[in-house]
Amino acid sequence: MAAIKGRVAVLGIYAALIGILIATLYPLVWVVGTSLNPGNSLLISSMLPKNPTLAHFAALLRETDFLLWYRNTLVIAVANMLLSTLLVTVTAYAFSRFRFKGRQAGLIALLVLQMFPGFLSIMALFVLLLQTGLLNTHLGLILIYAGGSVSFGVWVMKGYFDSIPRSIEEAAIIDGAGRKELFARIMLPLSVPAITFVMLTSFIGPVMDFILPQIVLRSSEKMTLAQGLYGMVSDKTNSSFSLFAAGSVLAALPITALYMAFQKYLIHGLSAGADKG
Repeated sequence: MAAIKGRVAVLGIYAALIGILIATLYPLVWVVGTSLNPGNSLLISSMLPKNPTLAHFAALLRETDFLLWYRNTLVIAVANMLLSTLLVTVTAYAFSRFRFKGRQAGLIALLVLQMFPGFLSIMALFVLLLQTGLLNTHLGLILIYAGGSVSFGVWVMKGYFDSIPRSIEEAAIIDGAGRKELFARIMLPLSVPAITFVMLTSFIGPVMDFILPQIVLRSSEKMTLAQGLYGMVSDKTNSSFSLFAAGSVLAALPITALYMAFQKYLIHGLSAGADKG
């Protein structure tokens, strides 16, 4: 009886995994199929086109400002990834390893800030950027993204820093290491999985976001991929769904490449077994 229950449980797990796999792959296959399908209408599109063509990719590169949108998005995403990772790592290390007045209140404040949707602050951010001359600039958008990433990223990084035994740092201090050496040569290498997660989320955010760039970036030469692709399907007279699908496929390439490059750091924790005896 127990063996039968075990097999049923295993079959249930496999059925759930297959369902998740189908739900994940179905929209991806449709997007790729639409990008290769002749014509611009979704009504004649098919998941597996009979006569696939790369004409939509060529038209996207020749007839639109796709490369400009792509470059703008990559600049914003990479800059936000670097700045957000620096701010989150330094702040989380301070909250994890130091005890100072206001530490507990600061952590609670960061936790509470995560409960509010980001778009609630759009009007305040708009006025702030207007007064500081950063409206319609990539720098203003990057600063907003970087500041917004601190509240979530600090809790993730702090939890990882807390899991690293203090005995490693104590051993390094005995060997003569200072606070800077501890952070740069001990804590950062042991925290690569958490840092990788923060970097990935910081990169993906600007690529996927539409609302904030639409509010901040007011001119066509500043537009991001999300804004440019939205313009292709935003009204009845401009419904190039095949171009939109082709652009979506190309937009996913840097995110996929980052996942492929960093997957080993996300799976394996470098701190395993690193305690110095």
